[in-house]
Amino acid sequence: MPDPAHRIQDWIATYDTPTTSVAHLLCDRHHPDAVATTEIGPTLEATTLTYGELAERSRALAAGLADLGLTRGDRIATLIPKGIDLTVTALATWRLGAVLVPLLPSFAPSAIAERLTHSQARLVVCDDQYRTKLDPLPDTTAPRWGVATTGDRPLRQGDHTLTSLVDRATAPAPQVAVGGAGDLALLFVSGPVGPPRGVPVPVRALSAMHAHHHYGLGVDDEDVYWNTADPGTAYGLYHGVISPLLAGHNSLALRAGFFDPELTLDVLGLFGVTNLAADPTTYRTLRAATKTLPPEVMVQRLSSAGEPLAPDVIEWVNDVFGVPVRDHYGQTELGWCVGVPNGDTGEDVAEIVPGAIGPALPGWDVRVLEAISDEPAPVGAYGRVAIDLAGSPLAWFEGYLDNEGASQVRFTPDRAYYLTGDTGIMDRKGWLFFSTRDDGAIQSHGYRIGPTEVEAVLNEHAAVEECGVYSIPDELAGQVIGARVVLAPDHEGTDELAEELKEWVRSRYATHAAPRVVDFVPELPRTASGKMRRARLR
Repeated sequence: MPDPAHRIQDWIATYDTPTTSVAHLLCDRHHPDAVATTEIGPTLEATTLTYGELAERSRALAAGLADLGLTRGDRIATLIPKGIDLTVTALATWRLGAVLVPLLPSFAPSAIAERLTHSQARLVVCDDQYRTKLDPLPDTTAPRWGVATTGDRPLRQGDHTLTSLVDRATAPAPQVAVGGAGDLALLFVSGPVGPPRGVPVPVRALSAMHAHHHYGLGVDDEDVYWNTADPGTAYGLYHGVISPLLAGHNSLALRAGFFDPELTLDVLGLFGVTNLAADPTTYRTLRAATKTLPPEVMVQRLSSAGEPLAPDVIEWVNDVFGVPVRDHYGQTELGWCVGVPNGDTGEDVAEIVPGAIGPALPGWDVRVLEAISDEPAPVGAYGRVAIDLAGSPLAWFEGYLDNEGASQVRFTPDRAYYLTGDTGIMDRKGWLFFSTRDDGAIQSHGYRIGPTEVEAVLNEHAAVEECGVYSIPDELAGQVIGARVVLAPDHEGTDELAEELKEWVRSRYATHAAPRVVDFVPELPRTASGKMRRARLR
C-alpha cells in the first residue's frame, strides 16, 4: 500500500494539470453500472442513479444549458436538496466548465438575492418548493439571472425546467477541461463584519477532498456512506457530493426538509450505513432522543465536523454505537485538515484524548503561533491556529472573490502561513486542542453565522435604534443567538415586539439565524472609544 505522502502526490499530479476534466474525474472514468448516488425519500423509498445514467443525463442537461448560452466560467447556482437532481445539475455545470454556486434553502429571499448578485450567477436551478424565494423583491430591479425548476412544468413566465432544457438542445455540448487552476465552485462564508465573502474553490482542491474522504472519513469500496450535511455548506458539498463521486463510491442522500432522529435511525438501519459523517447537532439530537440503537444499526466509522464535540457527547456515542466518533477540524477555505483519521494512514492511532481534535491529517502541517509574533507558541500555550503552507501540499485557498477582506496569508522571512482565525493549543504529540473562533462567528445547528449580518437585518426594523448579537450555549444546537436591542423613540419593548423581531430575521435573512432570545436594554456596552464590547453582551 502506498504511504500517504506518495498517494497524495499522485492525486495532485492527476487533479492539478492544465487538462484536468472534472466530469471525467467525477463520473466518466467510473464503471457505468456502479451506483453514483442513492436518493432516499421522506417515506424511505429509494431511487438509485448509476454512473452511466449520471453521464447520460448530465450530458443532455449540459447541452440544454449550452443552448441557453451558458459556457465556461459562467456561474450556475443551485437551490436544490441533496439527491439526484442536484448531482445531475452539478455534473452538467462542470461539463461546461461552468462554476457551481450552491445555496442554502434556509436563507430568506433577500439573502439568496444578495449571494446571486454577488456571484453574478446567470442561472438558478431550484426545486419547485423554493421557487417563491426567487421572486423579485419589492423596490428592486428585475433579477439578472434566469430560473430553471426541477418539476414538470414552468412555475413562472420565462422559467425553464430541467426537462425543457434537455428537450430544446440542438447539439451535444462540448466537454470543457478547465484544468487544476480553473474554478470548480463558489461558496459564501459569514465573517465578523460586513457581507458574506465568496470563496472560489479551484479544481485542484479535489486532491484535498479525496485525501479527507480516504484518510479522514475512511470511506472504502465496501462502505455504505452517508453524509448528512446540506450541500449548500462546504462539508455537504465537498464530502456529501464531490468526494464520493471522485472516489467512485455510492453515497446516500436523504430528501427531508427537517432533521428527525427517528428517521435518521431508520436510514442507518434500513440501508445498512457503515460510515456516517455528520455535524455535532446531529449527534446531540440523537442523544436527546435515543436510549439504545435498533439492532440493525451497524455503523463502523463515525465522523463529525463543524465545531468541537463535547466530551459527554463523545462518551455517549462510544457507549451507544460501540465505536468512537472522530472529530475533524477544517474550514470552507481549507477543507478538513486536522483530526484522528478513520482511514489507514500506516500509523497507530493513539487513544483519543478528551477535548482534543487530533493531529494534522496527511498532506497538512498545522501550527499554533503566538498571539503577536509569528513564532510557534510554546507547547500547551494558547495561540493562533495556522497552516504552514510549505508543508501542506493540499492547501489551495488563494483569496476571496474580488479580493474581499484582509488577506489570511502571512509571510515571514522563511515561511508562509494561512491564518485560520481560530485559536487553540498544541500538545507535545502535535495534537490540536481547539479553543474558539477568533472572529466572533457563531456556530448554530452546524451553520456559521456572522453576528453583524444579523445585526444589519435587525437594524432595518423601525423599532430598533441599535442592537448587539451574541451567542448562548445550547445543549442541542451548540450555540443559539441572542440579541440585545436598544429601542427607537416611541417604541415599547413587549413580548409581541420580540417575536416580531425574531420573525423579521427569519423572513429577511435565514431561519437558522433568527434570535432565540431578544432583550430590550437602555444601551449597549461600549469601550471609551465607542466600540461595542461584544463579550459583555452575554
